[in-house]
Amino acid sequence: MARSSGIKLVLTGFLLALACVSPGVEARGPAPADASMTVPVAELPRQGAQTYHLILQGGPFAYEKDGSVFGNRERLLPVQKRGYYREYTVATPGARNRGTQRIVCGGAPKTPDACYYTADHYASFRRIVP
Repeated sequence: MARSSGIKLVLTGFLLALACVSPGVEARGPAPADASMTVPVAELPRQGAQTYHLILQGGPFAYEKDGSVFGNRERLLPVQKRGYYREYTVATPGARNRGTQRIVCGGAPKTPDACYYTADHYASFRRIVP
């Protein structure tokens, strides 16, 4: 009986370890050195590039909520004090509402420290690079 319990314990530990390295498990938050977690401005959708350039110019923005504080409740972006991140709508052709695309920038409004693009309403982010 003791041998059976020991084997179960070893198998349980093995399965837990395997689950931690499974390809289906995603890391939370962007890894700055990981190129798959970045997107060049030139590769953003046309509307995304337009929004990004408007952010750097300080507007004008088409949506009332543009420039509002983004709370980072999902904790996918680097943790910062409340008010650090601001969100901006990326127009989605054919959408009747604001759609799912956004750019979230951290830091000063016209000179952000970093901006992130999401096509899936905050489920994932890619850091925008020049």
